[in-house]
Amino acid sequence: MNAWRRLGLLPLDTSRAAWAATHAALPVIEPLDDSRFALYLSLRDGENRARIGRCTLVMSERPRLQPLEPEPVLDLGQLGAFDDAGVTTSCLVTSGADRFLYYTGWSRGVTVPFYLAAGLAISHQGGPFERWSPAPLLERTAIDPFLSASPFVLVGHGRWRMWYVSATEWRRTEAGPRHYYHIRYAESPDGVAWHRDGHVAIDYAADDEHAFARPWVVRDDDMYRMWFAVRGDRYRIEMAESSDGVEWTRRRDLGLSPGTDDWESAMVEYPCVFDWNGRRYMLYNGNDYGRTGVGLAVLEA
Repeated sequence: MNAWRRLGLLPLDTSRAAWAATHAALPVIEPLDDSRFALYLSLRDGENRARIGRCTLVMSERPRLQPLEPEPVLDLGQLGAFDDAGVTTSCLVTSGADRFLYYTGWSRGVTVPFYLAAGLAISHQGGPFERWSPAPLLERTAIDPFLSASPFVLVGHGRWRMWYVSATEWRRTEAGPRHYYHIRYAESPDGVAWHRDGHVAIDYAADDEHAFARPWVVRDDDMYRMWFAVRGDRYRIEMAESSDGVEWTRRRDLGLSPGTDDWESAMVEYPCVFDWNGRRYMLYNGNDYGRTGVGLAVLEA
């Protein structure tokens, strides 16, 4: 059996970025060289609106984060757009000289607290990230009538593959509307036009499960592995395995539960899994959806 060994919280200096008041959520990495990764994060302003920022993760015997860049990589959408109340990181894909930044756009609701939709920003030839469209990448459809969010994309064998979050319902409770969403699968020839048939990759396994957070998929030599957060009374991280990326088996023994340190004692979520120097690591968030920052763990036998 393998287990994750916690390496602790990675402090982040946000003093150069006045717009980043709280949180450092939903980590996404991009290799820069043998020991450095660009780290994309979702940080919130004083009005609780998230923007996507970037810093550098330096891997060594003592991994550390360099200060957050002063300007956001992706700002709020236009007033009235699907992402005018926030943009949050999901994944980054390199295709030739272009980089595809998939994200979740937030807008505020009336009958329900929020609406979510998957978005896309593209960096051409190393330039700044610009929105592919002011409209969502994944619109609400008969297949996904409530929301679609948190797209994770891999490219291989002439097709683009996506695992994303889709809501099955909003349910009225004494505390207000509660969302129910699981993880579905889609394919595309180009990363922009996606075919969705409603195939469920990871479904609810217990009555108390009602929300799955951003999936992170790794294609190993022997199979696909997906890490994701799932919530009953609080978020925990689980893993699933698949031979084809379509049908999955959950492996609860290979996940991560809330820890004993104050910053991650109530919940853990938003895994970002990567390999460095022959070992597998996971960036993740703790309490209050990333308000306490981002931590690091290493997989050990």
